[in-house]
Amino acid sequence: MTNYVFHCNVCHHSGNTYFLRKQANLREMCLTALANLTWRSRTQDEHPKTMFSKDKDIIPFIDKHWECMTTRQRPGKLTWPNNIVKAMSKERDVFLVKEHPDPGSKDPEEDYPKFGLLDQDLANIGPSYDSQKQPTSVSTGTGLNGGLAPGGTGKGRGAKRKQQEGGTTGTAKRTRSDPLFSAQRLPPHGYPLEHPFNKDGYRYILAEPDPHAPDPEKLELDCWAGKPIPGDLYRACLYERVLLTLHDRAPQLKISDDRLTVTGEKGYSMVRASHGIRKGSWYFEASIDDMPPDTAARLGWSQPLGNLQAPLGYDKFSYSWRSKKGTRFHQSIGKHYSNSYGQGDILGFYIELPDSTETAKALPDTYKDKALIKFKSYLYFEEKDYLDKAEKSLKPVTPSKMIFYKNGINQGVAFENLFEGIRPFVPCCQPALHTDHQAAGPTSPPV
Repeated sequence: MTNYVFHCNVCHHSGNTYFLRKQANLREMCLTALANLTWRSRTQDEHPKTMFSKDKDIIPFIDKHWECMTTRQRPGKLTWPNNIVKAMSKERDVFLVKEHPDPGSKDPEEDYPKFGLLDQDLANIGPSYDSQKQPTSVSTGTGLNGGLAPGGTGKGRGAKRKQQEGGTTGTAKRTRSDPLFSAQRLPPHGYPLEHPFNKDGYRYILAEPDPHAPDPEKLELDCWAGKPIPGDLYRACLYERVLLTLHDRAPQLKISDDRLTVTGEKGYSMVRASHGIRKGSWYFEASIDDMPPDTAARLGWSQPLGNLQAPLGYDKFSYSWRSKKGTRFHQSIGKHYSNSYGQGDILGFYIELPDSTETAKALPDTYKDKALIKFKSYLYFEEKDYLDKAEKSLKPVTPSKMIFYKNGINQGVAFENLFEGIRPFVPCCQPALHTDHQAAGPTSPPV
């Protein structure tokens, strides 16, 4: 619970045991409710949620457990639900807020706004509500996922002026108007809730402050408003796990909160995974959770320039295996490969690339020569797609091959002499549906 403060006689300056019972207010009750909803979803749901509806989840939970959550008397008037949005929207250092569904999402608009906890480590929730607030000052060495330096949160008349006069050594105060504001922590799934999509010939790569920048003190300057932000101060934000991307997908596809399941409908479209490969032997698996009659899917591998609004295997940049009749596709040419697959099957995708090619020997792109743009308080590198140039540079390399597996059984070599381009291959799960369909993956390495 969050409605008391306790200090033992060793910690408290008076040398006495100190206990103060506090009455939990609506903000603290929201924190308790979201923590319980998050834990319940983790333990009961196959695909745990991190964002919850105000009307369907949060208000019913508080209404049911009011007496357990606070010593306050239950209000006689039913006005407190109207204050839920105000209470959580003001505390952006504790709560995540998503006001509208993603473009193309099937979630009804009436389920929004949705709220979640900024800090998904439930072990950090203790008896003091203020300890849940994420500080807003940051040193030059921290990134979007890094630990933030604690800062003062003085209240009352003159507190703001005192903070400005006093300051803190080694830290710089960021404001939301600052174009270099980077103290906002990423949501639990590791990517901003609102973000630009890769489309119309442009790609966007999330950026974070580079602690190894040659002139890192520039990060402390507030003089970049209206001016190009130097790319050498930032680097591409690295993912810790292989997940489905939120930005490198067709907007109509729906990605689960844990970013391991994709659901789509009404035609072929594609989503790529967060990590790519350049050389060596690699493998990923995907399971078909749901595939109603008269639906189909294509899964396989794609380079970053593969068309997201087309079936996998449509162009030279992607290779696929279709569920219907087990057909394999590349450059829109289908050839018989295996028997069909469907709901309940676990598919494996193996790729082997040589170590001696130019792509294999090249260092990963730093994107530091690309333009930095700001979108919803986050910075992104913007890269132009030169599709024609990339297509002309493609050339087959040997030895290289792809092998697909169905429920652990080798289906034979699907493709050989794969194209080497200017970009690495990226594992891709790509659903193609006429009705609801789910594919989960990548899930596990080979045994």
